[in-house]
Amino acid sequence: MAKIEIELPPMGEGITEATITKFLKNVGDFVEEEEALIEIATDKVDSEITTPESGTVEKFLFEEGDEVPIGAIVAILNTDSDETPSNQTEVEDRDKIISSDKIDFVAENKVKPEQKNQENQEKSILFVNKTSSGNFISPLVRSIAHKEGISVEELDNIQGSGIEGRITKKDILNYLKNKTSKADNVVAEQIPTNKITAQSSGFEIIEMDRMRKLIAHHMVNSKQISAHVTSFIEVDVTTIVQWRNKVKDAFLKKYGEKITFTPIFIEAAVQALRDYPMVNVSVEGDTIIKKNFINIGMATALPSGNLIVPVIKSAGEMNLLGLTKAVNDLANRARNNKLKPDEIQGGTFTITNLGSFGNITGTPIINQPEVAILAVGAIKKKPAVIESPQGDMIGIRQLMIVSMSYDHRVVDGSLGGMFIKRFADILEQFNPDREI
Repeated sequence: MAKIEIELPPMGEGITEATITKFLKNVGDFVEEEEALIEIATDKVDSEITTPESGTVEKFLFEEGDEVPIGAIVAILNTDSDETPSNQTEVEDRDKIISSDKIDFVAENKVKPEQKNQENQEKSILFVNKTSSGNFISPLVRSIAHKEGISVEELDNIQGSGIEGRITKKDILNYLKNKTSKADNVVAEQIPTNKITAQSSGFEIIEMDRMRKLIAHHMVNSKQISAHVTSFIEVDVTTIVQWRNKVKDAFLKKYGEKITFTPIFIEAAVQALRDYPMVNVSVEGDTIIKKNFINIGMATALPSGNLIVPVIKSAGEMNLLGLTKAVNDLANRARNNKLKPDEIQGGTFTITNLGSFGNITGTPIINQPEVAILAVGAIKKKPAVIESPQGDMIGIRQLMIVSMSYDHRVVDGSLGGMFIKRFADILEQFNPDREI
């Protein structure tokens, strides 16, 4: 029976490691070819590792929560083949030392050069690979212990539930929970019973998931980097609403795609970016990087309540059908956690649809390293003044508020204002007789 090494595959440019978030199978389980085996996560996107062949899971070489370098062997699979790979001895030798190797890798890559010269490095739990009893400490557990002030001696007293008794994330979090509960009980004993109020039970503590932590960091980082300014404009999209209502059934029948307003807005943004290319830039220090390509990010809400921004690459080269297919495909795969890391990188301008939640407007935060983000609000029927050769009159129109936040370091009010006005004009001048 042959052994197959399952590696952590390349995840896109600039990504050197990923975190194992969940094992989808147990040791000894049979897996089919191309079946999902391990869930992994990077700072960009969640993904899965699938099996190259059918077989039985013999071993996992890392634990849930471990950060693993790209190309590392994460699992061993026994297949039904009688052929033995020439490197099987190497695989077996690697199995014996993989634990220490992976920890050395993480420590080497996570520590800043200046930190390595500190005299107290050996005393820090961040650099301790094992407890005094010889139990391995994963990088994630070390990080939590360091943050919470847990000593190596305390870790040695925690009963691990992982492979070979290792301490998992769940183990250390349970330890912290019990430790906090004991401390609370001591405090409660010192307080008269009639003084204990709903303050101790009137709230719920919820730990941020990995994606929410990344979003929080990304948003705060953007506000610290860019000088945010937001401009607003109201747009009459009556013609677009009427055109879409007229063609949506025929469009679906002809192309097998549902047409929404989003690809129409993206098409208008592309035209406006061509007219005002200094909005399609990024900033590096005191240098402005002008992009000759247009990659549009589309903010997408996930079922978990989190947000992700898949990117339509080369949006400037697509027609409305191409944009529609790209929007539908990326949105569907985003909601089903099927995006690839490269598909959420490289954006030059972002659009977010606040109207999908019934909001009329908002002040979006720039998606770094871009310098502008456009938000479209809900389309509402409103009375409006209509100009005509016969004079002004009041009519019911489909109106939408558009807002754009831009980086005032490089986009002044005049440029930001002209861009958003151009975007509005393109939408209002939409051809009602446009062919699909």
